[in-house]
Amino acid sequence: MKEEITFEDFLKVDIRIGTIIEINDFPKARKPAYQLIIDFGDLGIKKSSAQITDIYTKEDLLNKQVTSIINFKPRQIANFMSECLVLGIYNEEGNVVLLQSSKKTKNGAQVS
Repeated sequence: MKEEITFEDFLKVDIRIGTIIEINDFPKARKPAYQLIIDFGDLGIKKSSAQITDIYTKEDLLNKQVTSIINFKPRQIANFMSECLVLGIYNEEGNVVLLQSSKKTKNGAQVS
């Protein structure tokens, strides 16, 4: 378990729902990954690098809603600037399984 945080710490994290509108291969990444383009509605379009190629195809991901942290500082990954962090958990095989809403929701909706 990680260190305990306050509710105010949690409020600093901006977690939103967005829809993947484009997926590209990312051959320059150290580990197999996709470059994702995600629509967050009124908050705009953001890019993310995601190491999810083991269990997701590009066809699986197109138009899928995902949960992301959108207020991290952008991070350079090889020749790509990642602007948000798509959230997931590791399954028993060590592959990332994406976290998502159980029902379709508005892009940009905030997790609370």
